[in-house]
Amino acid sequence: MTSDTYDKNNVTGMSSGAPAVLRYSAFTDDPEGGNPAGVVLDASALDDAAMLAIAAEVGYSETAFVTAGDASARRFQVRYFSPLAEVAFCGHATVALAVALAEQLGAGDLLFDTPVGEIPVATAIDPADGTARATLTSVPAHSRAAAPRELDATLEALHWSVDDLDAALPPHVAFGGNEHLVLAAASRSRLADLDYDFDGLADVMRRHGWTTVHLVWRESPYLFHARDPFPVGGVVEDPATGAAAAAFGGYLRTLGLITAPSTIGIRQGEDMGRPSDLRIDVSAEDGRVRVTGGAVPIG
Repeated sequence: MTSDTYDKNNVTGMSSGAPAVLRYSAFTDDPEGGNPAGVVLDASALDDAAMLAIAAEVGYSETAFVTAGDASARRFQVRYFSPLAEVAFCGHATVALAVALAEQLGAGDLLFDTPVGEIPVATAIDPADGTARATLTSVPAHSRAAAPRELDATLEALHWSVDDLDAALPPHVAFGGNEHLVLAAASRSRLADLDYDFDGLADVMRRHGWTTVHLVWRESPYLFHARDPFPVGGVVEDPATGAAAAAFGGYLRTLGLITAPSTIGIRQGEDMGRPSDLRIDVSAEDGRVRVTGGAVPIG
């Protein structure tokens, strides 16, 4: 669907004027946890420079902008900006945006047209307490083994060694809308001790086109802990990374660790004081990964 199909003057039924910036924290039910995201429900009058300026002022790892849409069809054109640059896809901002729309339009299915393609999102609101959750369905996710030069440069910037890695979970470059290097730590203490070369890692990531480095530790086959350095976005670390979670689902399937439909929990943000819970549903056949989480307004 092209942007011309949308009613650009009535993205969500909001009045015209300076766009409001909503703030939500995704993958949590506590505003003090999760990953904060900015949400602009009517960005139809904004150009790239204006969206980048707003994202920089908000200061979160990403802000989602609805640039066009049809509220009656529940279909919207969405772009994502970090404080430094546009990002092709962002999971936590997608969840935040979906919850914001569900609160305005009611629960149900949404469709987001993003730079990486169509992203269906199902939303639900708990009638007991009014909390909202969203499940995004990624583009087909996959992964490949990391090249030695990719791994060596990353380990140097992280101040890690090969001995710090879990040999059972090999380094891969995984894709679920954008690319992330997946590195599995051999211990929880190694994951907790993160003190990396910000500029050095950013250089490596820009060279290879990675959005984050997805560092994980396997507590059990169905529960992983994660941390995601994001220096290319001007952010030291993401408290919850839905796009990386989708890519990680593709990684698990590529390695043959998913042979039947499975639900995996990812605990992220604990080591930076913003605990987040992400759920991914992965099947052996379907190339797409479903990422579920809640979101709550901040302030």
